[in-house]
Amino acid sequence: MTTITLPRPDGTVESYALREPPPWPRPRESFRSRVAYAAAHVVCDPLADVDVLSDGCIDWESTLAYRRLLWRYGFAVAEAMDTAQRGSGLTWPMAKELIRRSIADARAEQRTIACGAGTDHLAPTERTTVDDVDHAYIEQVGFVEGQGGRVILMASRALARAARSADDYYRVYGSVLRQTSGRVILHWLGDMFDPALAGYWGSRDLDEAMDVCLAVIRDHRDKVDGVKISLLDAQREIDMRRRLPAGVRMYTGDDFNFAQLIAGDECGHSDALLGIFDAIAPVASSALQALDERDLVRYHAVLAPTVPLSRHIFRAPTHAYKTGIVFLAYLNGHQSHFRMFGGAESARSVIHLADLVRLADAAGLLDDPDLAAARAHAVFAVAGVV
Repeated sequence: MTTITLPRPDGTVESYALREPPPWPRPRESFRSRVAYAAAHVVCDPLADVDVLSDGCIDWESTLAYRRLLWRYGFAVAEAMDTAQRGSGLTWPMAKELIRRSIADARAEQRTIACGAGTDHLAPTERTTVDDVDHAYIEQVGFVEGQGGRVILMASRALARAARSADDYYRVYGSVLRQTSGRVILHWLGDMFDPALAGYWGSRDLDEAMDVCLAVIRDHRDKVDGVKISLLDAQREIDMRRRLPAGVRMYTGDDFNFAQLIAGDECGHSDALLGIFDAIAPVASSALQALDERDLVRYHAVLAPTVPLSRHIFRAPTHAYKTGIVFLAYLNGHQSHFRMFGGAESARSVIHLADLVRLADAAGLLDDPDLAAARAHAVFAVAGVV
């Protein structure tokens, strides 16, 4: 039995015994009952001689290998999203190369991918106009579609700053959607993920904001595959899901309530585009395989232990969730180090990371307990845990 010394909030430590994880079978085909995108993280190059607070380099081999792992577990990949530190270390020039390489890999592997297109190359100022935002969106959409990729139209900090009313959102989104060649996924990211997006869709009243978003979808339904909302409010997602036009999917981005939202109710279900799938791919894959077999009991039994882990990883400040995602990838041997763009590996406390170890163990997500214990010990030792 593998044990590890873990710190407690009161300053003491405990000897914690890790369990042997159950085998998590990989699917023989893509999921049938739900569309499931995993928003994938990037692995930085820790040996690049750069200013880590403002620059970064990608470890391409490890980054692309992780996408192949997600595909093998049956997931589609959502590329260059906030999980990949988009807007918090991953610049547009870096994202372009990531998108190019990932789309090429997806084509070679005959797998599904969709890529984030936003306006992050446009630095918003007081002089930024909604026309500037429109042009910035078109530039990034054109790049993704030019590579042969499907677009996820990301929420725009520049639009949130430049817009003066809901009409500005309606006009910009309408303009962009009219110029896309394929159907896109809209992306509504709540301000708990990014405070700069407060008041998105022209109102801080979420009911009013939802009306605007739905109006955009309704009037351009031929260009909208679905909408991903990340508001961490299950009932609000259900309400919006029931109002979507026929043929438009709801992609849950709710990393707190994803299990119930994917399972659905008598009126329908949500598909998924989730950052937590990056961390829980083996278990989530097994649960979705059970759902394909209409075994709802097994679906919930398998997925339920991952919910406390996800709520922990995404707890406030929610934008720091990427630290937990990368830490778990490090523990499981998918990268050789625990480093991130902008030094974001320090965004969570040692106590937070220790609780993550406990919760990941309870969910059966530590692939090799010996490796996980050794790597966690190295991280905690830096903080003086002995």
